[in-house]
Amino acid sequence: MPAAPRSRAPFLGLIPLPERQAVARALRTETVGGLVLLGAAVLALVWANSPLSGAYEQIRDFHFGIPALGLDLSVGHWTSDGLLTVFFLVAGIELKRELVVGELRTPATAALPVIAAVCGMAVPAALYAAVVSVSGGSMDGWAVPMATDIAFALAVLAVLSTHVPAALRAFLLTLAVVDDLGAILVIAVFFTSDLNPYALAGAFAGLVVFSILQRQRVAGWWWYVPLGIAIWALMYNGGVHATVAGVAMGLILRTTRDKGEKTSPAERTGHLLHPFSAGIAVPLFALFAAGVGISAAALGEVFTSPEPLGVVVGLVVGKTLGIFAGTYLAARFTRAQLNPDLAWADVFGLATLAGIGFTVALLIGELAFPGIELGEQVKVAVLIASLAAALLAAVLLRLRNRVYRRLYEEENRDEDADGIPDVYQQQAPAPSGPDRRDGTPG
Repeated sequence: MPAAPRSRAPFLGLIPLPERQAVARALRTETVGGLVLLGAAVLALVWANSPLSGAYEQIRDFHFGIPALGLDLSVGHWTSDGLLTVFFLVAGIELKRELVVGELRTPATAALPVIAAVCGMAVPAALYAAVVSVSGGSMDGWAVPMATDIAFALAVLAVLSTHVPAALRAFLLTLAVVDDLGAILVIAVFFTSDLNPYALAGAFAGLVVFSILQRQRVAGWWWYVPLGIAIWALMYNGGVHATVAGVAMGLILRTTRDKGEKTSPAERTGHLLHPFSAGIAVPLFALFAAGVGISAAALGEVFTSPEPLGVVVGLVVGKTLGIFAGTYLAARFTRAQLNPDLAWADVFGLATLAGIGFTVALLIGELAFPGIELGEQVKVAVLIASLAAALLAAVLLRLRNRVYRRLYEEENRDEDADGIPDVYQQQAPAPSGPDRRDGTPG
């Protein structure tokens, strides 16, 4: 007699305990980083619109570096081309982890978040294109509204003090990983100029050496730090955005553990760099990227000029509709059953929260409209759209907070005080593959 088919865990249902613990650790770091990022953005806006705005511009545009190596950059460029490389290195590590041991490891588990994220990138770009084509604007900014800022989104959740279930937060994190991959591909493919084949060949050779060192299990920062800096410099001089070097090195780092290893090189590197990325690199980029002049005229241009209007529509409307529609259709296509304790309104609220596009959106805005007034308008549009998405998500999620609070209490009840929530001892969740972040079995 054939065995009965194993029932599948419901979509956004209870996640395995090791995965939940890993998600909680990631959320703490991202949330703290998001709050620092929020403070840096506010400081940038206040500073740029104060009597000290001249000092802000002088510091942002001050050049230093090594001209002989083609690295004489302004402070603003050092933060976007240099410090953000660390952010993309961490993103590359997280992407590698997801592909090897996480939600993106198999087509079955990857289908929902990948389809949702792809729709969440395609629809904003399409809406931007529709807006500017009707108004006769520039198509150069089509990629600006594609990116979600996960740290900013989690900071909004922290400020709201909502009790959004762990499964929803984990789904948001996975969406952000796929979203980062999309941004990386867009930057690498569409924002390259004046390619220097010799420098690019040198960068590629450096990556090959980096890979060989990893395969040979060579340890020691003194090998990797100088090599990483050389790869970054060659990539920058090669005409490809330097942050791509960070992603490439993150993808090369070994994610699986050898016998006797407590942590893999990727885990160690991510653990070391994540606080620096979230607490220093990204906030400093925000400090020198978000400082734009805000006036009645500037705000009016956001809603009258096609490019900034396309960014606002893409982020606020496109992100929400794209992620929600992609998730809904993917769930129906894969016959995934939504957690009965949740509703599609919860997915819609999460999709609205994903409309907060800050760090990568500002970076792509700078690449799409470098050194022109339109670039400043697009920055203002990103800020307005992110604020609008945050406020709308706040309303939607607060309306459901009573449900979230009940689920939170059920998920965390520990009446026998053994450190393990009772819900994990009363019922075992259906297997969902290896832990998506630390490689331990789920």
